[in-house]
Amino acid sequence: MTDLADMTGWACPAPLRDYARVVLGHGGGGVLTSELIEHLFLPAFAGGGTPVDAAPTDTAPTDTALPAGALADAAVLAVGGLRLAFTTDSYVVRPLFFPGGSIGELAVHGTVNDLACRGAVPLALSAGFILEEGLELAVLGRVAQAMGRAAAAAGVRLATGDTKVVERGLADGLYVNTSGIGLVPPGVDVRPDRAVPGDRIIVSGPIGEHGIAVLSVREGLEFGGDVRSDTAALHGLVAAMLAATVPGVHALRDPTRGGLATALCEIAAAAGAGVEFTESTVPVPPVVEAACGFLGLDPLHVACEGRLVAFVAEADTDAVLAAMRAHPAGRDAVMIGSVTAEHPGVVVARTAFGGTRIVDRPLGEQLPRIC
Repeated sequence: MTDLADMTGWACPAPLRDYARVVLGHGGGGVLTSELIEHLFLPAFAGGGTPVDAAPTDTAPTDTALPAGALADAAVLAVGGLRLAFTTDSYVVRPLFFPGGSIGELAVHGTVNDLACRGAVPLALSAGFILEEGLELAVLGRVAQAMGRAAAAAGVRLATGDTKVVERGLADGLYVNTSGIGLVPPGVDVRPDRAVPGDRIIVSGPIGEHGIAVLSVREGLEFGGDVRSDTAALHGLVAAMLAATVPGVHALRDPTRGGLATALCEIAAAAGAGVEFTESTVPVPPVVEAACGFLGLDPLHVACEGRLVAFVAEADTDAVLAAMRAHPAGRDAVMIGSVTAEHPGVVVARTAFGGTRIVDRPLGEQLPRIC
């Protein structure tokens, strides 16, 4: 059992690793991804314009950037008295089609969800396509139609785009980049560093289904049951949560690459607070549990694409849970833990055996090309 008595200020060290070349792990959403961002991209971009973080007022905030540890799913920019959320993401999933969805739905839902996790109402998306020479037009048409349907269902406009074609063998068929803009309503202030001791942690539904669904079809594996990706747009769920309480929703994250563990670790680090949760309360579908047991994976590290984790003020927890469970995207929402002033920056799981263990981000890529 982990001794937590003397963990104040402790964090697992993650030194900059000496890589001469990019490895798959740099794109996995874990420790290597964080190091790439913090030690290569952030210093390189420091001289450019900085995003402004949103203050919960109607006045334009001062021009400051979020600290590296508090990097959020979307930047919030003050423009003409409004606060606009802006995000971008690229999708390289293999295969292009999988149980429950395709790269088309994924590209729309992922960008919409990044905006939603800053409390924004999504307005419009761009779509950039990198196409490989030889790609069947019928396949491209299926992807485009899936994107169109997903955008229409989410109530967002695909407003602009770009297409490039590269030589055969250079793009694995098709890559998609989407960027999105959304409007942050007055008074809404959702960001990772707002989590505080006493907050309750809520997961909107079962975890791990997307990663296992993609892996099952890619590798031709069966795990004793059907598994489908959970890919879905979450802005309606977030709107319902904010309707229950604006100030009580402190932080949101969609646990994509790196899974629930990475989402919890990132928010703990950003807030400078500890996170504790009970493993048995985390909803893991039996097929995901079976697959992870067979493959030696931790379900906490497996990606979702239609779930969120919320950090909510204790007094507002019941209201937010009720609002989530009344929405189709949150009907299986459950509280799994809380934020503590102890062991800041560290995530601790309470096990079924009565002990505790430290939960960290994966080092690199466990399931490559899942988004």
